[in-house]
Amino acid sequence: MRFRYDWAAVLILSAVGTLTANASVNSSDRAWATWDNRIFETAKAEKRFVLLDLEAVWCHWCHVMRRQTYADPRVKNLISKHYLPVRVDQDAHPDLSNRYGDWGWPATIVFAPDGSEIVKLRGFIPPARMVSLLQAIVDDPSPGPSVLAELSLNQAKLPSIDGELHAILQKRFFESYDGANGGWGSLHKYIDADSMDYAMSLAQDGNKQASKMMRQTLNAGRNLIDPVGGGVYQYSDAQDWRSPHYEKIMFYQASYLRHYANAYAFEGRGQDLKSAKLIVDYLKYVLRGPDGGFFTSQDADVDDSMHGKEFYSLSREERKALGRQPRIDRNLYARENGWAICGLVAYSDAAGDAQALMLSEAAANWVVANRAIEGGGFKHGEHDQGGPYLGDSVAMGQAFVSLYAATGKRDWLDKAARTGRFIISSFNTSDGGFQTSASQAINIGVFSEGVREYGEQVATARLLNALFRYTGEKSFKEAATKNLQFLQTPKFLANGFPRPGIQLLKREIDNEPVHITIVGHKGDPRAKALHAEARKYPAIYKRLDWWDKREGPLTNPDVTYPEMDRAAGFACSQRICSLPAFSAGELRAAIDRLKR
Repeated sequence: MRFRYDWAAVLILSAVGTLTANASVNSSDRAWATWDNRIFETAKAEKRFVLLDLEAVWCHWCHVMRRQTYADPRVKNLISKHYLPVRVDQDAHPDLSNRYGDWGWPATIVFAPDGSEIVKLRGFIPPARMVSLLQAIVDDPSPGPSVLAELSLNQAKLPSIDGELHAILQKRFFESYDGANGGWGSLHKYIDADSMDYAMSLAQDGNKQASKMMRQTLNAGRNLIDPVGGGVYQYSDAQDWRSPHYEKIMFYQASYLRHYANAYAFEGRGQDLKSAKLIVDYLKYVLRGPDGGFFTSQDADVDDSMHGKEFYSLSREERKALGRQPRIDRNLYARENGWAICGLVAYSDAAGDAQALMLSEAAANWVVANRAIEGGGFKHGEHDQGGPYLGDSVAMGQAFVSLYAATGKRDWLDKAARTGRFIISSFNTSDGGFQTSASQAINIGVFSEGVREYGEQVATARLLNALFRYTGEKSFKEAATKNLQFLQTPKFLANGFPRPGIQLLKREIDNEPVHITIVGHKGDPRAKALHAEARKYPAIYKRLDWWDKREGPLTNPDVTYPEMDRAAGFACSQRICSLPAFSAGELRAAIDRLKR
């Protein structure tokens, strides 16, 4: 997560833990309004500013700000006289979350009646400071320096990734690593998903420095796993990883689960498997709904009287005796379920855990039944404002690909391909980027232009490239390649961030994945054993097919396999395959030889 500190930038977008995205709250003399186009129509008619308070259900400081800042009589008075306040749950609004994610939560942004931004501010704002801010905007509503700085970000020019840029990004990646404590960056400590994927990819290619970075960071990251109740805390605000912020958010559960499972497959360390199991149990027993879908997050605090630091220091018996726990956000979003599925499948692959795979398929079936929309895409929640949103379809596309590889069931790949086509038709733009939302709840001012958030660009293109590998459809590769070109712009690169996701995407577009095919009937125990071994094989970038000839040709029949009288496995690259392998050991050896 990226954070910025800028007093001059203030947009108030906030989602209170106890509210839904559409709730109206009388926490000041002016009722908190619903986020839609009418808010700006009213603001123009009444000559008011729009105060958007963007919070999160799980956010400790969001709760504090609501209790203290927005309850202050001076703040309430200024809001009542000059502002239209809106409070929104950022998890329910991916378009707002992606637009203002750099400001963290609570994010405070103030708009003019025409929808233009005046200021944007991150984090808790004490009452006295808020009073000064609100009055200053009334006195001088011209845009602050933070808004103007955003406009100047795109002026620098950078070389192409095929030349000098690759060296620049590689240098940034290694130099941004904290060699003393582990992890990338020095402000907040957490395992960055793209950085870990890239480090693992380099380590599996034999890069010893990347291997050391991977191991040190995974070991440090264990400090953010709840040893009693399982699950991962969001981050540590101390460099030694020992000062956690106790909220448990699905993105971190899923990505940490995938990382520890992949590390176990790669190195076989029991401590990595144990860490992954703590997260699996948390998903299974705490965040899983009665119908198979997964909830969104868990709050840091039990309530105003018991904060997370106190609760999470309790033993299992003490927590049970307390009789209450931090609140769970029981919204069921397609995106968060897609993330959970990918994490659970990675664990099932590495550990051979059949129940984790069963939970994954149950969640996928729930999403298909409850969140699918016409054309192959997915809505976010039960009642979306705007949308559909890119992240939901990308996460479910990734989930379907992982389920196909883990089960060999072609229906999952068919669903993935349909979702990929939906993404291209609904979210692609003329210059190759993918916008967060196909339609928006508000379409004026800054919202007349869609958001194209960096992380989603990388995830979308990586999914589309994987779909090209599995299906052979050239439109997927074309869209992924065009997106790589779009990412090579100052908008994403001029700020000095490492951007390992671009490096990952470049590697995957330019190179074939580790390709393993099992040939044999899906009821054959020998074929099942070979498939289980192929699932365990460690590779961040892998294509796994299971060809049962009774089902017809593979979706991408780019390799011709010989007729066999018994189940066999093949390792392939550039349409060249190994000799048939008839045992797990033979198959792993064949893959290793081909990689070398």
